[in-house]
Amino acid sequence: MTGEAILLVGRAAEDKRAVLETHADRIADRGVVDSVHVATYEQEPVRELRPQLSAVTAETVYVVPMCVAHDHESLDAIPGALSYLSGTVRYCEPIGGSDAVTRVLESRAAETLPPGEDTTLIIVAFGSSSKPYHAETADYHATRLRERSAYESVLTCYLLQNPAVECVRYNVATSRAVAVPLFVSRTEATTSRIPEALELDRGGIEYADPLGTHPKVTEAVLAEVEKQRALEGTTAETSFEARLVETQRPTATDGEGL
Repeated sequence: MTGEAILLVGRAAEDKRAVLETHADRIADRGVVDSVHVATYEQEPVRELRPQLSAVTAETVYVVPMCVAHDHESLDAIPGALSYLSGTVRYCEPIGGSDAVTRVLESRAAETLPPGEDTTLIIVAFGSSSKPYHAETADYHATRLRERSAYESVLTCYLLQNPAVECVRYNVATSRAVAVPLFVSRTEATTSRIPEALELDRGGIEYADPLGTHPKVTEAVLAEVEKQRALEGTTAETSFEARLVETQRPTATDGEGL
């Protein structure tokens, strides 16, 4: 059994596993831990993650949920599946709240449409009808980009809450705009639902890539691991993510209970 490992966990979607493996390879090359692993699932996190997590052998495993903000799966299913890890689990926050992600959003936007006095940057997030995490994350980046970028304005919109993606073009006061999906990788939402809702064929809005394999995303992953390292021996055991690991378990009713 090795000393420390990092485990990147996420839902499989289009190029998601390839994106996670790129970040895992970069981290492994740095030698900051003994091993780096990737685990993905499609429909049933607990059932699908069980064999992948059981194969990870390390005394301490830093688990990084590869999503921009907490959702039902990162709050419930993934913490429950972590019971199958043999070592001490340090469950990290999602990577979307990192300062490095602000730089990625700015970079993705500028690659597509450079900033200027007549240009708007639109951050498109998934959103939630019941939980605030996606909106809080998008608003955080929007605030920072208003302060530091050269875009005339920065707007936020969502697929599952207001302000809705369908309406954002009517809030754009400039002649040009670029929309950046606040998603880790390409998904059905980024390749189909968002472009259709933005009505890109009408013109006036360019569309950038999601976070993807940008090197700053790797930095965001490592930043979350370092946060957990800094908390060890202090109040880490009582953190929000630590309580999730303690309280969420597979249930006997789904055939996966421990």
